[in-house]
Parts: sequence; C-alpha cells; structure tokens
Amino acid sequence: MEAGDLAAGIDVGGTKFLGVIVDADGVVRAEQRRPTPSTGDAIIAALGELAGELSAEAGPYTTLGVGMPGLITTRGVLRASPNVPNVTELDVAGRVGELLGHEVAVSNDGTCAALAEWRWGAGRGVDDMVMVTLGTGIGGGLVAGGRLVVGANGFTGELGHMVVDPHGPPCPCGRRGCWERYASGSGLAHLARVAAVGGRLRRVVQVAGGDAQLVRGEHVQHAAREGDEAALAVIDEFAWWVGLGLVNLTNALDPEAFVLGGGLAQGADLYLEPIQKWFGALLYSSDLRPHPALAFAELGERAGAIGAARFAADRLPRRA
Repeated sequence: MEAGDLAAGIDVGGTKFLGVIVDADGVVRAEQRRPTPSTGDAIIAALGELAGELSAEAGPYTTLGVGMPGLITTRGVLRASPNVPNVTELDVAGRVGELLGHEVAVSNDGTCAALAEWRWGAGRGVDDMVMVTLGTGIGGGLVAGGRLVVGANGFTGELGHMVVDPHGPPCPCGRRGCWERYASGSGLAHLARVAAVGGRLRRVVQVAGGDAQLVRGEHVQHAAREGDEAALAVIDEFAWWVGLGLVNLTNALDPEAFVLGGGLAQGADLYLEPIQKWFGALLYSSDLRPHPALAFAELGERAGAIGAARFAADRLPRRA
C-alpha cells in the first residue's frame, strides 16, 4: 500500500459480516456490519452491497479483500466452510469481482487475522509467528521467514483439526478428538458442563441460572474472577489442552511467537499464566531451548477484516 491508499476488507463470520476500510498505516477509516446470509447467492450479493457501503462512507478504495472461514483455494473459491455448511465450491473472488467490476482477493479468515496481527498488532517485529484464533472453533495463520504462508492449495491454518485424542468427542468435521473440541470457546464450555454435571461447579451453575446444561465459558470466567477454586480448576484444565496444541505446533514449526486471538482473548488475564505454565511443562526439552513468546491479539474482532484489506493490498493491482 502507498501513502493515501485506502484498502477495504470484509470478514465473513458465522453470524455477521464485518467490513472495514483502512489506510496505509492500518488505521480504520470506516466500519460496517450486517448479518451473514445462509446461501451462496445471498453471500455474494451481501459482499457487493457491503463494499459499496464502505466506499460511500470513506471514499473509493484501491483494493478489496475478503476473509472467510474454511477451505479457501488460492483462486478465492470456497470449497467448504463450517459457518456456511450448505455452501460448497462458491467462487467468491470471481463472482464478487464480476459484480463489482474489479478484482477481489479472498483468503482464509485466520490467515487474514494473522497478517493483521503481524503487520499492525501483537506480532509486529517478528519473522516467524503462529496466530491461533480461539473462538467457537480454532483457526489460525502462519508467518515464516517474514512471509505470510497460505500453503500449496491455500488451506494453511486449519489448526483446530489437529487430532489430539482419537477417542475424544465428535467434531463437526466428522472426526473425533480434534484440538478445537477441547481448546476453543466451545471446548471450554464442554469441559465446564462435564464438571458441572459431576457436581464440581456449584458457583458456576448458580451464575448460569441453576442448570448445569446451560453452563458456558463466560459463566466459568465470571466465577473464576470471583476466586472460585472449582472454576479456576476448569480454566487450568482448559489451559492444559491449549498448551498441548501449542507444544505440537512448536515441535513442528519452531515459531518465534504465538499470538492468541478470537473471543477468548477477552479473558487473557485468566488464561495467559496457566497456558504458559502448561506449555513449559509439556514442551520437549523445555529447559534446553528458547520458548516462543506468547501474547494475546491486539486488534480484537477487527483483525480478520483488517487483514483481508492488507491481503488484497499486497496481491492486487491498485484501482485507478
């Protein structure tokens, strides 16, 4: 991006689109939201409309990028996505580009978030970084040797589907024991409900309205901030699972830093210390090697959209 350029980015989530326009320094100049449609045709139309609304608010953009969850090819085709399960083989880049009359860059949302945090967030200044988004599931992105990695097919970052327990609970992907069944927001809720049904989370159940089946991660956080020992024990168990996955990634990739994002980043004060503890305990030759830095993301829910804007700016020609 050059000084004076404006880049547009749209993050397609399970419940909403979040669109932004950023300048060459990553400063957000416009922001728009709308609900996520459920069909491919409606998604294409909504992306076109949102791009127009962003331009009307902040002025013409030079490039447009879109970040989406799931398997996104290097050509910008959505092969499959957990957030839009009935949509496959959707040519997002081609159809939105045809609708708007200009090229559009499309990539995985975790990859986009990684790019944003690397350029303008918690990962700036490092050359080897793994972004791990802990939300309803787990996504992520990879920077290696000072370069964003998308993979041979564009599918880098499906970190949540590393199998950590082949006999574990079913995953929506069709397998069992994926990392995100334990270390995501829904994983925390699952661990908490198991403990609650076993009678170990009385205060958490009270916070949840008295029904153990309604326990969610936010209820655990609430009780933990009150100092409830049972809630803190669940967070410690959750941190073990997070640490296990980070150790596996470290053994494979040897990153300089991890950046943890997603909804659970709002509870960084509760999670950071126990994750660091278990990471050190589980890491191979922990006392004989440097440990990657561990930080929570700085750009919040905007990271995917900001990164999509930067992704397009890095790959597409500037519009006149």
